[in-house]
Amino acid sequence: MAVTVRLKNILACLLCALTITALSVGAHYTSAYAVWFGNTPRALPIYSVGREDKTISISFDCAWGTDYTDKILEALRVSDVKATWFMVEFWSEKYPEYVKKIDAAGHEIGTHSATHSYMSKQNAEEIRLELKTSSQAISDITGKKVELFRPPYGDYNDRLIKTASEEGFYCIQWDVDSLDWRDLSATDIAMRVINGAKNGSIILMHNNGLHTAEAVPIILETLKNKGYTFVPIGELIYRENYSIDVTGRQQPAN
Repeated sequence: MAVTVRLKNILACLLCALTITALSVGAHYTSAYAVWFGNTPRALPIYSVGREDKTISISFDCAWGTDYTDKILEALRVSDVKATWFMVEFWSEKYPEYVKKIDAAGHEIGTHSATHSYMSKQNAEEIRLELKTSSQAISDITGKKVELFRPPYGDYNDRLIKTASEEGFYCIQWDVDSLDWRDLSATDIAMRVINGAKNGSIILMHNNGLHTAEAVPIILETLKNKGYTFVPIGELIYRENYSIDVTGRQQPAN
């Protein structure tokens, strides 16, 4: 009887130890340790930035057309806001005059891939080629190095994020989605952004959304009146000594 009790106690201790170990591992893989580089279960891009000040970024993806781009640029100029523009290679090659115009206005330019494909389906060499040719197409026009990359469709996996990192790119997502590509009204677009913005937010918009150009002045004026300051994403993020939590929020290292 004593032997049976002793065995039960041993088994209970082992079960308890295994449970604690499992919880510890789970905590490790679901906490701020889940960064986009290093020994982690999942690689993450930057969705937003942990900041105490009311600094945010607005970005525009460029893949098709230029119909509303001039109006967006004018709204940014009037509000004295510098944005980040993510350009697909075929767009930058088709509209080099807009690449020059955006760069000359003091805005930041990142790559949005070469072909606007689902890059999580590509192997590492295909990813490297997309990053190399798309960034080179921009640099050939602006003479500036491209450091930011936004995956098309917001689609990514560990291989894409890690390969991009190895190639020297910061992978950027967003935490405020305007949904302007759905042709929402200017008011609806603006309210989505205004209500969603917080310290360190990255706003996603598109250069050729049907009502984007109408929404931009409302967004900029309202958020500036709320005390927010806009900077390009390259100035918003931390370049070193940081971690990324499971929500994709970049944090300075402790």
